[in-house]
Amino acid sequence: MKSILLHIEGDSCMKARMQVALDIARTCDAHITCLQAVSYEVFAPGDFYGSALAAAMPKIKEAADELRAEIEKDLENEGVSFEWRFMYGMAETRLLEQSALHDVILVGPNDVGEEGRGPSAMVGELVLKAPVPVFVIPKDTTSLDLGQDVLVAWNGSSEACVALRAAVPLLKHAGKVYLASVAEENGRNRFDFPPSEGAKYLSRHGVSSEVIEIPRGQAKISDTLFSAAQMRECGYMVMGAYGHSRIAEMLLGGVTRRSLSDPQLPIFMAH
Repeated sequence: MKSILLHIEGDSCMKARMQVALDIARTCDAHITCLQAVSYEVFAPGDFYGSALAAAMPKIKEAADELRAEIEKDLENEGVSFEWRFMYGMAETRLLEQSALHDVILVGPNDVGEEGRGPSAMVGELVLKAPVPVFVIPKDTTSLDLGQDVLVAWNGSSEACVALRAAVPLLKHAGKVYLASVAEENGRNRFDFPPSEGAKYLSRHGVSSEVIEIPRGQAKISDTLFSAAQMRECGYMVMGAYGHSRIAEMLLGGVTRRSLSDPQLPIFMAH
């Protein structure tokens, strides 16, 4: 991971994802591209001539400039390589456009301007369409030690394989990697790619792993995975994202959607 695309927005998760970007940059000697997107699609009922937009944009731009000055001042004291890109437009559109020459996108779990539970439409669009993995950072994250253990959610799908493959550069730093599958209620798991294949793949990259099966119980699969990761004091979770619709927040796969609605720890996702 040498090139990090960091979403800049004045939301409650900004501090958390900034810290994670710094932690990854220091560990991997990576460069941070700070992307700040300001939308000009301001809508006011009855504003047929754009007067509300004309009045709002200078204030929005002023707030964006203040945020930039604050963050750049902090970054200049962190000793990491970074650059700033300011663009007009929807954040998800600009992040998608800029992602092709980056290794990972760092975002929060919420849509721009929304602080409630997701799932975020922006995160859904990025996960399903970006050519690189997306690291979703909840606001309670204070740091990311890449040397901590990591839990990889494994269901044998091609999406899980893609996420595992994308995570290898980070997993090489992990203390221990758990390939975790949740037992089906009928006791018969079906894997297109069994966990043993994932473990073999990791071993070829010098990453050792432990295959574990977690009892389903009464909890949702997403909650079961989060609990398993937290019990093992994992720093983050790797997950393949399933979905196929432009309305990504509605038709993401059930486990993906629920995991993004209230993430209990950082989630590294790929599709």
